[in-house]
Amino acid sequence: MSTTAAPDRSPATPSRPASALNLIGGSWVEGHGNTSRDIYNPADKAEMLAPVREAAPEQVDEACAAAARAFPGWRATPAPDRAHVLFKFRGLLEKNFSDVAHSIVRENGKLLSEARGSLRRGLDVVDFACGIPSQMMGQTLTDVSRDVDCLTFREPMGVVVGIPPFNFPALIPLWMMSVAVACGNTFLLKPAEKAPLTGTRLVELFTDAGLPSGVVGVVQGSKEVSERLIANPHVQAVSFVGTSAVAESVYRTAAAHGKRVQAHGGAKNHLLVLPDADLERILPDLIGSCFGSAGQRCLAGSVLVAIGDRARQDAVVDAFIRAAGELKLGDGLDDTATLCPVVNPEQEKRIRAAIERGMAEGARLRLDGRSQTVPHRPRGCFIGPTVFDDVTPEMFVGREEIFGPVVSLMRAPDLDAAITLTNRSRYGNTACLFTQSGAAARTFRERIQAGMIGINVGVPAPMGFFPFGGWKNSIYGYLNTQGADAVAFYTRKKVITERWFGSEGPMDGWV
Repeated sequence: MSTTAAPDRSPATPSRPASALNLIGGSWVEGHGNTSRDIYNPADKAEMLAPVREAAPEQVDEACAAAARAFPGWRATPAPDRAHVLFKFRGLLEKNFSDVAHSIVRENGKLLSEARGSLRRGLDVVDFACGIPSQMMGQTLTDVSRDVDCLTFREPMGVVVGIPPFNFPALIPLWMMSVAVACGNTFLLKPAEKAPLTGTRLVELFTDAGLPSGVVGVVQGSKEVSERLIANPHVQAVSFVGTSAVAESVYRTAAAHGKRVQAHGGAKNHLLVLPDADLERILPDLIGSCFGSAGQRCLAGSVLVAIGDRARQDAVVDAFIRAAGELKLGDGLDDTATLCPVVNPEQEKRIRAAIERGMAEGARLRLDGRSQTVPHRPRGCFIGPTVFDDVTPEMFVGREEIFGPVVSLMRAPDLDAAITLTNRSRYGNTACLFTQSGAAARTFRERIQAGMIGINVGVPAPMGFFPFGGWKNSIYGYLNTQGADAVAFYTRKKVITERWFGSEGPMDGWV
């Protein structure tokens, strides 16, 4: 295998794009696979950021073997020493914070403020991982029977794989690899094919923090590379985030190969607004939930349910549409922009098709963002805020994840009807209620079928020390990401029951 120096990470330009390489056994190498693609700036489809050639099958296998060779030494590294590397990694992330945030904007399209916020959430997970010595502690009980003691401790799994999506190219890789490596595993990242540059950069920073060769690696690719990673006998666990259809496929494939797996899928998140909600105060939260990151996040609000009599419903709907219409499309580096582009032309085409289908099925288009443009970025992947009214749960736009700046408005006479409507969805990632009633909030949180609940919060993303995960078709697997669930996922327990004969008598010769 030919090797090359670490990739040039200076800001990419159309004339000299950076290359997204693979990291295999400590060496940065070009992919040798048959598939290649170019990564473009979502705000300008003519600005190429990097060429990417996928890893060849033999390179995937070599990456797994290299990670397996590195595992015994890293596993034997004391947890406090592993934590020291995490602390150094965190320092490098802070030092390079601006560069990484700009990388997110360039390849994903987010507003710079959104990129900074998501990266800061990723650092929260690194903070958690820095405390791994206490997180890895087991339990002990002496004298469970006469002269018999019982104790548990955690061991790392071995080689683990992370397959993140394009929409959070820094946050989700940090979710995965920070805790996995802190627990003593070796880790292979398969970056999202639509946005591979930021994740690759994070791995480079992690190696710069002092990780031994082979503890982390990168293989570029899409479905075929993911499937080969999952099937490799060295790989013990797989963490995935993406659509529900792919999550289910990853879950089934990993389970068939005897792998531990957590596979987070899609969402159709409902925002319920009761008549007593302070509409003026909550409106920014509703807009931010639905249109932040152009709706390209699994916690995005995509169904707004106005509750009450018709007059109150109309007041919520009209205020929401008016505020959505005031959003300004623009490049993520434009400080005046409040709505970013979608990630690439394929996503733009898919979202436009979903809007057409909503109209064909009878939803009333109240705000149409398809014709909106950004004058100084005429080749960008832009879609303005789009709002459908009179949507039913049977309609495509009412039941399927669109993953774009498209919101469906539904109406319900009371909270009971709104909860019933929400629970009809096959997804259960998040649901949010806006109210001033504690009794209503308590009813909502008890009856709603979702894993992450917001009360007067539009994006109920848990902090890094709490678990992150949904219900129903929003997750395949039992353990969530983040917090204690992440430690549990990346480790397995041993339970030791021991007895030492003669321990009850005099200990002759001991001082």
